[in-house]
Amino acid sequence: MPQPNFTAVTEFTFEGFSIFGWHHRLFLFVVFLVLYLLTLASNAIILTIIHLNHHLHTPMYFFLSVLSISETCYTVVIIPRMLSCLLSPQQAISIPDCATQLFFYLTFGVNNCFLLTAMGYDRYVAICNPLRYSVLMGKKACIHLASGSCSIGLSTAIIQVSSVFSLPFCEANVISHFFCDIRPLMKLACADTTIKEFITLLISLCVLVLPMVLIFISYVLIVTTIIKMASAEGRKKAFATCVSHLTVVIVHYGCTSFIYLKSKSQNSLQDRLISVTYTVITPLLNPVVYSLRNKEVKGALLRALGRKPLS
Repeated sequence: MPQPNFTAVTEFTFEGFSIFGWHHRLFLFVVFLVLYLLTLASNAIILTIIHLNHHLHTPMYFFLSVLSISETCYTVVIIPRMLSCLLSPQQAISIPDCATQLFFYLTFGVNNCFLLTAMGYDRYVAICNPLRYSVLMGKKACIHLASGSCSIGLSTAIIQVSSVFSLPFCEANVISHFFCDIRPLMKLACADTTIKEFITLLISLCVLVLPMVLIFISYVLIVTTIIKMASAEGRKKAFATCVSHLTVVIVHYGCTSFIYLKSKSQNSLQDRLISVTYTVITPLLNPVVYSLRNKEVKGALLRALGRKPLS
């Protein structure tokens, strides 16, 4: 419990990248703004192309559409305020606004994790059970997988936000981050956070390790099936459909796992720089690597622009 002579905190201040000088912050602002605009534009392009081309109305592109929407919302929750803090450091945020940001950050972040898992399952069914693909990955199954991902995200956010903001905050109000995240907030609490940290670790294991294990199992089965294919062309085509997804998975889970599954960090600046990877870079990586490198999407884009796709 907070001590009686302590004043309860009513707002927080982001430390962000205030450690850097003005010129460095201005450079980061320009870089992050360009990446943010590219993310919004590329996701908008992906959604438009998939919507306008009926031959892309397949489970794979359905999940890409949902992921694009989720990633867009995810970046909107984090990046605009981060950009504002780069130009004007030490900005304040009220506790309700901080809780709201954390809620939507967790909702869309966890949703993205399980959407990537659903995409891995889609690739497994397409390669390992092609004859049953239309049955196993029907419209109803896709909707269930997407809504299940969203439900897990909402449940995780409700539990974590309730856990963090049930803590008392007194005097210390500078968040060592550029957005409201769980661990930086817990560091400011004037109460024992051992149980809360244990709950956070358990939830992190469920929403990070479980999807990683499921994706790993999917790819073990996929690789086993590909190796058994008689045609070299068939093996190449099957492998090509998985490379982009696997690239995004490695970057996404690698960075988030480093932050949320490790012990307490003494280097908050390092954590902030790593967080940039999964809040700024990965949302752009998804549409670029997973979609815009896809021949079907590129062909549809060229047709939309009135150009004939190269054979």
